[in-house]
Amino acid sequence: MTIVDTTELRVRFAATLSDLYGREVPAYQTLVEVSAEVNQRYLEKNGADAQRLGSLARVTAERHGAIRVGSPNELRQAAVVFEAFGMYPVGFYDLRDAAPRPIPVVSTAFRPVDAAELAANPFRVFTSMLVPEDRRFFDANLEARLQAFIGARTLFSVELLELAEIAIADGGLPVPEADRLLELATAAFALSTEPIDEAWYRELDAISAVAADIGGVASTHINHLTPRVLDIDDLYESMQARGIEMIDDIQGPPDWDGPDVLLRQTSFRALAEPRLFRRADGTVGEGDLRVRFGEVEARGVALTSAGRDLYDELLAEVDRRRTVDPVRARREVAREVWAERMPHTERELEKRNLAFFTYSVAADAPRGGDLPSDLTALIDGGWVVAEPIVYEDFLPRSAAGIFASNLTAAGTVNEESDGTPRDMEWLEMAIGKPILLPEEVYEAQRQASLTVVAEGLGLDGIDAQHLKE
Repeated sequence: MTIVDTTELRVRFAATLSDLYGREVPAYQTLVEVSAEVNQRYLEKNGADAQRLGSLARVTAERHGAIRVGSPNELRQAAVVFEAFGMYPVGFYDLRDAAPRPIPVVSTAFRPVDAAELAANPFRVFTSMLVPEDRRFFDANLEARLQAFIGARTLFSVELLELAEIAIADGGLPVPEADRLLELATAAFALSTEPIDEAWYRELDAISAVAADIGGVASTHINHLTPRVLDIDDLYESMQARGIEMIDDIQGPPDWDGPDVLLRQTSFRALAEPRLFRRADGTVGEGDLRVRFGEVEARGVALTSAGRDLYDELLAEVDRRRTVDPVRARREVAREVWAERMPHTERELEKRNLAFFTYSVAADAPRGGDLPSDLTALIDGGWVVAEPIVYEDFLPRSAAGIFASNLTAAGTVNEESDGTPRDMEWLEMAIGKPILLPEEVYEAQRQASLTVVAEGLGLDGIDAQHLKE
């Protein structure tokens, strides 16, 4: 009996969702085509260095999706579905205080965590959950109505959840059951054709377009699906050249002459999609909504806690300088700040423990003589090679910036009311599963590689004190 294992299930799941979203949002197909062209140009221009942060095959196939759910129960069920595809919750993101617009959700991302699984297919789904208890957005009456509406719907069928549980327990499924799992899981994220209660949707939309997209419809759906590119600035210009309207900026670090770090994102603007609405008089008529868009990303090296502190300091300095001189473009100011304070080489990032790297024995390592045990000396002497670990996660400010750039209205926030406490520990309880910290995942990869290097060089251990400072 042929078993489709977890990895292959995830590969196929990413592909079926991509096909689905391409049918629903044709401009996404254009985005994928342009992304492939950009990646090929970048490879031709930069040679082997182009694949330093991922092979062309991996980058071209890579996607992250985004969905939105309304309750802990829906989030728990989503976690079961994603675990069937080898995807686990990593990171906690609270967008309720995000700039430029607060969004009433907390989020995590479901993704592979093992290095080999990431190399095989790094599909991620950024999953946001509404917080109807937050009085800055919803009063008690609206909270009660929201929870009743969400509690009465079913996002994931019993059959889908049962198949997912079997896939989790067995590490895969026989072919017929695997096909059925993929069919049901993909359908769960398709855009519903059921008419939307117009008055209810508009009531929520006045508070938050994201709240309306979560609590104003009877199902969830792919909000965006994101290809990865090696040159996001080329992508941005190429999409505009095709007549696709892009948002005003690229979110995240600037383009500059030094190492690419963390994550840069942009998107084409949300398009008007035809939807059916149920009017107050009971009739059903056509309308449209602008809630889905086409995002694209470029990924850099993952930063350590010290690196993230530096990154946050640079963002704050950019904001400060733009307050003093608001006429200057953010992109220009950010380049200036990065050039002043961000290390200009990956080697310096590694020496200062600002970014995560894995280590391997160099193919042309010197032979003979006494080996040093110090990691820096091993690298400088040519025995060991440091390779950057790709940042696999997300940035709250960038996510909020993408969301805000595609919202049609500002929404409302009652700043005089208190927010409802929601942290990673609370979300773990809601999901019923531990949430991994991104830094812990990267650190585990780093330490595992050091163990392999020590064994390969015949050393009892490696002195990597600079990685602990």
